[in-house]
Amino acid sequence: MNLLLIIIGLVLLIFGGDWLLKSAVALSLKLKISKIIIGMTVVSFATSAPELIVSINAALTGASDLALGNVIGSNIANLGLVLGVTLLLSTIEVNKDFYKLNWPVMLVASLLLYVFLANDFVITGVEGLFLFALLVVFIFYLLTSQKQSNTDVVLEEEIDLPNYKIAIFFMIGGFGLWLGSELLIKGATALALEYGVTERVIGVTLVSLGTSVPELAASIIAVVKKEKAISLGNLIGSNIFNILAVIGITAMITPITLSDQRLLSGDIFWMLGISLVLLPMVFVPKKYKLFWIHGLLLLIAYLFFICFTL
Repeated sequence: MNLLLIIIGLVLLIFGGDWLLKSAVALSLKLKISKIIIGMTVVSFATSAPELIVSINAALTGASDLALGNVIGSNIANLGLVLGVTLLLSTIEVNKDFYKLNWPVMLVASLLLYVFLANDFVITGVEGLFLFALLVVFIFYLLTSQKQSNTDVVLEEEIDLPNYKIAIFFMIGGFGLWLGSELLIKGATALALEYGVTERVIGVTLVSLGTSVPELAASIIAVVKKEKAISLGNLIGSNIFNILAVIGITAMITPITLSDQRLLSGDIFWMLGISLVLLPMVFVPKKYKLFWIHGLLLLIAYLFFICFTL
């Protein structure tokens, strides 16, 4: 029964995230927001919505390790699994903004998460506010400094939706995310208790994989359609939002207390390591391009992470 709740919850998160993504991108295009802004903000935030809902729900029910594990595991999955699989199917050209802005912000956000946790094993409301404020500054910089770009983003073929459909997709997507997170948290925590598995393991594997499905599905669909509809910037943007928005907003609602020290002594270093290794990959063997060999290495790293975690 618990496994069934998890499966139903994941399905609702997938469809809810997809509907929310469609409404968000359609609204952004109607407002004539540039593609680079859509990719780094609207798309990233929409695909991070499952993590946000799940983490808030987990923290409010006292499952803080599940909330932290979800974010850390999702960030690892976004780069190791999603980017890895995408690169196995298609080469990705990297925008110079990667090492000038996006990657440094992601790394700073990751390091801040580590510092805050290592300090007293709690992400307080003040620290959550600081993380969220950093996100606001980041978005403000994007809005004021980035010009119209040809950077590709995840866009459906018919994304020009009428206003009523945008509202319907938004409401259905939001409800799907809420209900899916409720079922997923209930099933995951019960399953952990039943089999003696820690919330941390459930969070960094099963739950994080489920909440990363929107990014993975979008990447595979893009490759099948032979469109460069996923960029490294979008995935990094999602990772930035996971820490600054998901952890930030959750901590402002209720403090996130670390219980399982392995999240701090092991899992977070996997997240930092897979983030750091992206920089040399972008320049070797060819500048501003990521190839199948990079994807294979990232995928192997992700599989190693899962094996060491279980």
